[in-house]
Amino acid sequence: MTRPSPPPRPLTSGRANRTPLLLRLSPPQLIALSFAVAILVGGALLSLPITHGLNPDGTRRSVNFLQALFTATSALCVTGLNVIDPSKDFNRLGQTIIMGLIQIGGLGIITLGTAFALISRRRLNFTERLHAAHQVSALNAGGVLGLIRSIFIYTFVIEGVGAALLALRFVPQEGWGPGLFYALFHSVSAFNNAGFALYSDNVMGFVGDPLVSLVLALLIILGGTGFLVQLNVTAHLLSARRTRLMVHSKLVLTMMAALLLLGTLAYLVLEWNNPKTLGPLGLGERLLASFFQSVTTRTAGFNTLDYGAMGLTTLFITIILMFIGANPGSTGGGIKTSTFYVMMASAWSMVRGRRDTILFQRRIDTDTILRAMTVGLLSIGLVNLMLIALLLLNTRPDVLFVNLFFEAVSAFATVGLSMNTTPLLNPEQHLVLIALMFLGRIGPLTFAVAFNRPQGGALVRYPADKDILIG
Repeated sequence: MTRPSPPPRPLTSGRANRTPLLLRLSPPQLIALSFAVAILVGGALLSLPITHGLNPDGTRRSVNFLQALFTATSALCVTGLNVIDPSKDFNRLGQTIIMGLIQIGGLGIITLGTAFALISRRRLNFTERLHAAHQVSALNAGGVLGLIRSIFIYTFVIEGVGAALLALRFVPQEGWGPGLFYALFHSVSAFNNAGFALYSDNVMGFVGDPLVSLVLALLIILGGTGFLVQLNVTAHLLSARRTRLMVHSKLVLTMMAALLLLGTLAYLVLEWNNPKTLGPLGLGERLLASFFQSVTTRTAGFNTLDYGAMGLTTLFITIILMFIGANPGSTGGGIKTSTFYVMMASAWSMVRGRRDTILFQRRIDTDTILRAMTVGLLSIGLVNLMLIALLLLNTRPDVLFVNLFFEAVSAFATVGLSMNTTPLLNPEQHLVLIALMFLGRIGPLTFAVAFNRPQGGALVRYPADKDILIG
């Protein structure tokens, strides 16, 4: 009697087992994991005494691990919130590490890894290209390598030009060595929408300086516009065939211009007579300061005015602008301008009884609308959940609801603006802000997808029910 032969093994089992773990992760999972690991490494480096500044008596300043972890998270998530003073509590080595974390966080860890692979002439498989495309919000994985090359060249050229212009102010003020470092640090921080500054009052000392204010504002705008949009606009302007502007480019440019204009007018009108903000300034300085605040609320985090001295109406408008944030595929955060527009436009179409939402003579796809609504709803829910946690953990009567609301939105949108509240919070609240900065940088939808078990296609589709009342 013959023994039955064992069933054949699946041909893909051995190959699957030999696949590296990182390549088996989905793009959202890899993005979340890479940022988490980089934050821990950055926190460990910044907790080393050799990165800490000196006291007047020559002793090392004390920076505990939680403070270092908060700073690393804020830098890598290009936020700018600080529990300590980077200009004093860290020496030049620590500040250089912070600048490196800002650059890595702005470009994206996977993007950076792909660039190193290109430099080393290593071939990238489709999974690696897909991960990189997800990181930079590329439209497809096929042309992602060329896009990443362009992103790196563009980034370093813009940061170099910005540093050269800022050096015209910082070198005479700080000296050659420190001045050049200050110029490079602030250029990298501005382009990546980080908001870290090497002055204890951020950049409030330059409120009336058109060179510093306008250069930083331009760097913030370029960094927050989005790489795909900038490359599309450049090709449209310089190409002999006049490359067509994408609908996405038209949308985000229109939204960006509208928000900058409305923000500038809001700050100018609401703070005009405030003796602690615009009141003491001349007309030109008021216009410059209002424009700068409107720019920096787009997730940049620099400030030339004291947000702790602003009126409640101004603060509420600032919270709205921070929550909307920058453009997709940029160094900025927030729910993004395109998400906000799609949400508002689809709601307006529903109110007017229109079946489709039209944009520049194009219909917005239903999946895009649902994705925008999901991002908006998850973001609102996350901010409210973390705000409740901040309120429950609050132990200081001088830290009010508006302070914590402002901090929560600023952390989630990776803005970095503060009403001088961050250092007043306790360690438990700092952990909440760390979680908010992390989730805000990778995106709530990306995080949700990363830890969601994939479900197979449904075999049964149930009939629709139109008896559910809405509104």
